[in-house]
Amino acid sequence: MGVAALAVSTGGVVTVAHPGMVGAMNEQSVQVVAANALSGVSGTSRNSQLAERREAVSRDSSRDEAAAVAGEEAIEVAEELAVERTAALAKVTEKADEQEKLIEQNKWSLPMTSYRLTAFFGERGLWSRGHTGIDFAAPSGTSIYAVANGVVTSTGYDGSYGNKTVVTLDDGTEIWYCHQSSFNVEAGDFVRSGELIGFVGSTGRVTGPHLHLEVRPGGGDPVDPYAALLANHVRP
Repeated sequence: MGVAALAVSTGGVVTVAHPGMVGAMNEQSVQVVAANALSGVSGTSRNSQLAERREAVSRDSSRDEAAAVAGEEAIEVAEELAVERTAALAKVTEKADEQEKLIEQNKWSLPMTSYRLTAFFGERGLWSRGHTGIDFAAPSGTSIYAVANGVVTSTGYDGSYGNKTVVTLDDGTEIWYCHQSSFNVEAGDFVRSGELIGFVGSTGRVTGPHLHLEVRPGGGDPVDPYAALLANHVRP
């Protein structure tokens, strides 16, 4: 019949190609045209699909990369916060240690190591009104120690109190040490809890040697020294 090749058109009609036209076609072109005609997908459509796939892959890769970057940033932020927390805890611990040392330094203590309690706050006896302190009886010359840190604000003779030392604490509380035989400190001295400040005597209005101890918050009226000592973890 002189037919060199058959071609399938997009409309489904079989046509005969001239031998000269067939010679112009190469084998690859025939295969592509045949494939497209049979599948119903044009070369342009296939290229579009490939482009879409590449775009989708690129989009997914970008998302993965963004997620990775976000994850790294989150880790960096978490590490920075951890460092800040550690530093903050270190400061809190340091302050707590300092406060503990301060408390340790300011602990109250007993005014004598050997004594006998002979009179308590509020009792009546030789006094025209209730007893304003607590009495620690001991031989003359027995050492008297500061019960808390403070500044000596006065030393001297004070009538029925005899030789008296007044130590003022940081909060304004005054501690009175009365009836001493002699002093070991003077006004202006800073004394620490347990430091020697004087000696037991019988000066003033007394019936025997003893230390009369008073506690006066804010330098005002006296309160029960026994209760004040207990409140500061000291039991007479």
